[in-house]
Amino acid sequence: MLKIRQLTVEVGGKEIIHRVNLTIKTGETEVLFGPNGSGKTTLLAAIMGLPKYQVTSGSITFRGKDITGLSLDERARLGIGMAFQRPPVVRGVKTQDMLTACFGKRRGKPDVIQLAREANLEDFLDRDVNYQFSGGEIKRSEMMQLLAQRPELVLLDEPGSGVDLVNIALIGRLINELLEKDCPILERRCMGLIITHSGDILNYVNARNGYVMVDGRIIGEGDPHEILKTIREVGYERCRKCAR
Repeated sequence: MLKIRQLTVEVGGKEIIHRVNLTIKTGETEVLFGPNGSGKTTLLAAIMGLPKYQVTSGSITFRGKDITGLSLDERARLGIGMAFQRPPVVRGVKTQDMLTACFGKRRGKPDVIQLAREANLEDFLDRDVNYQFSGGEIKRSEMMQLLAQRPELVLLDEPGSGVDLVNIALIGRLINELLEKDCPILERRCMGLIITHSGDILNYVNARNGYVMVDGRIIGEGDPHEILKTIREVGYERCRKCAR
């Protein structure tokens, strides 16, 4: 279980997240909606422990352990993984070597070829990570790396942005595999938090609950499809006015 309590986060001395509360149970997938610049990515980065995102108050607890002060690599070893909206290019590191490193020592001989086949990236294994990949190829590469890691908490920043219908369908299938959607919820060991602006990913990945973030605050929660319908009808500005 992930528990976030009264979390406040600064970036470059500016407060971006204000006293946020959020809980995700094992086996569940939650969706975070919000306009651009509302603080969604900052929240995920703070959970992941990226260095420039400074928690000034509140706490983050993962499976009963307070991880607020832990480094990024310590959180990754505990089983937290993140796919970025705009992942970096890693020159000098082959995609195959990255996948092998992601598998680590937890499993038997890593089946890199099979994993690449699932993501339709077999021809990319000898290429530098994300170098000259298209938008859809980069997103699939991120999902492929997470499938190799098999984290217990998956943080996905706009997994459907900048990709076409064919790619988003494949990305949706990879996310469902990652989140163990083919298993009954009580048998899953993974949980997920997905950021979305457009909500298109919900056509492919089922979520249990949705949150709305505006101006660095979570101002509502409920059925994600109902939230998305309301946002499409009235926009985020109405949400902002209601919050006031």
